[in-house]
Amino acid sequence: MLRENVNDLLFFLAVARERSFTRAAAQLGVSQSALSHTVRQLEERMGIRLLTRTTRSVSPTPAGERLLQSLTPRFQEIEAELIAVTELREKPAGTIRITAVDYAVDTYIWPKLAGVLKDYPDIHVEIINDCGLTDIVAERFDAGVRLGQTVANGMIAVRIAPDQAFAVVGSPSYFEGRSKPQIPQDLAAHRCINLRLPTHGGNYVWEFEKGSEELRVRVDGQMTFNGVRQVLAAAVDGYGLAYAPYDLVQSLIESGRLIRVLEDWCPPWAGYHLYYPSRRQPSSAFAVVLDALRHRG
Repeated sequence: MLRENVNDLLFFLAVARERSFTRAAAQLGVSQSALSHTVRQLEERMGIRLLTRTTRSVSPTPAGERLLQSLTPRFQEIEAELIAVTELREKPAGTIRITAVDYAVDTYIWPKLAGVLKDYPDIHVEIINDCGLTDIVAERFDAGVRLGQTVANGMIAVRIAPDQAFAVVGSPSYFEGRSKPQIPQDLAAHRCINLRLPTHGGNYVWEFEKGSEELRVRVDGQMTFNGVRQVLAAAVDGYGLAYAPYDLVQSLIESGRLIRVLEDWCPPWAGYHLYYPSRRQPSSAFAVVLDALRHRG
C-alpha cells in the first residue's frame, strides 16, 4: 500500500497547498480529471475525506490539514536529500524559483543572470513577477527579492542592488492649476495612482522619512494598477501622482514628462536583497545564482 500511496500523497499535497485542482494540475503536469481521480482513490483507500470541494474552492478537511502538516516537512527532507545527492554531479544542476517585482527583475536580476547561465545549461531558473509580499516557504520558492527593510525575520538576506530611492512624480498637465505638495499630508488633496498588492489585496502605502520622522500615507485617486509601469504610464497621461523607484522615473523627469515633488521626504533606503530561509541548505545551483546576483558595488 505504501508504494502506491507515495505518488497519490504528492498529488494530495499539491492540491492542499494550492487550494486548487487547476493550479495543482498545472504544477504537476497532469490533467485535472486525472488529479481529481487520484485524490479520490486515496480518500477511498484511507476511508476518510481529505479535501472539501465546492464549485469555487478546495480546502483541506481537519484530517487533510493534519496530513498536510505532517507530510510536508518529511517530503521536504526527502527533497533536500535528493538535492544533496545531485551535488555529487560534476556541474551544478537543478531548478531555482525566485519571486520578485518586475522592476527588480528587469534592472538587477535578469541582466546579471543572463551573463552567467549560459555556462550552466543544467541550471533552470523560474522567475515570477509579483509585487505582493509572497510567503516564499508556503509557495515553495527558493528565494524572494525585496527592499532591505521589508525582508522577513528568520531569513538570510544578501544585497543584490545599491540603495534605492523612491520618487513622487506627476505630469506638467496634472500640476496645471494645482499647487505642488510640500509635505506628505498634502497628498490628501491630490489624485494619486495606487498600486495594488495582489498577495494581500490592499494598496501599497506610500512611505516617507525626513530626519527622525517617518510617515506612511494611504492615498486615493481614480486609477489603481497592479504593475508599476502601468502606474507611471497613467502619471505621464496626467491621471495623478505616482510613487515609484527613482531609477525608473529618472529619464522621464530629465525629459520633462514628469515633475518630482516631496524629494526631501524620499531618502535612499536599503536596496533590493535576495532572501531565503536560514534553515535551508543551499544547493550548488542556488550558490551559482546567488553569487551571480550578489551586489559588489
